[in-house]
Amino acid sequence: MLTRAASVLVPLFGRLTVTSELRMRLSAGTIFVANHDSPADPAVVLSALRSLGVEPVVMAAAGLWRVPVLGRALAREGHIPVHRRSARAAHALDAAAEALAGGRHVLLYGEGGLPGRRDATPGPPEAFRTGLARLAQTSGALVVPVGHVGARRISSGSTAKQLAGVLTAPVRRPRCHVHVGAPLRLPTEAHTGTAAARRAVTVAWRTAARAVGEREPQPHLV
Repeated sequence: MLTRAASVLVPLFGRLTVTSELRMRLSAGTIFVANHDSPADPAVVLSALRSLGVEPVVMAAAGLWRVPVLGRALAREGHIPVHRRSARAAHALDAAAEALAGGRHVLLYGEGGLPGRRDATPGPPEAFRTGLARLAQTSGALVVPVGHVGARRISSGSTAKQLAGVLTAPVRRPRCHVHVGAPLRLPTEAHTGTAAARRAVTVAWRTAARAVGEREPQPHLV
């Protein structure tokens, strides 16, 4: 339901285009990793993936499960709460590994949070956490990099600016683009795998930025 809702709502707030390097049907239990730069980007990414026939479970901040209606929908559909900066944070990786073993795709955000920037312009992926690489190692799953731009034009900055952006987006209808890269297998060492994933998502992000004519600041890659 969440993915279907995103597919209905996103066209009302922006103009979404999608490109993909996927050349074959994905095996069950694949990890999708995307850059995270806006509260609106989960809807944008889910809508894009659904257009490619992919409906993953999402690893997201546990606070969303406290939102009425949304929280019940997230729980019912098997999405995975992440209790950041707590002893329960590791439980999310266990739940994700279970979902992968059960044949479901998983979408997560390598950065583990939103950037501190206040402006609406897109930026390259910031430093990734090692959870993705550890999940890929323990599950043996392939990783698909996803880069996107445009969601910050819908919602970004302070709470007031986020609300104003959402309210005016149906009139402005900013361009959003999602690029899905080719699947890869990460190196087994956590830090090396983390760096490889960030590079792959950055390449996908650059492709998305070019698609909508956004400027491409040079990222600092590790």
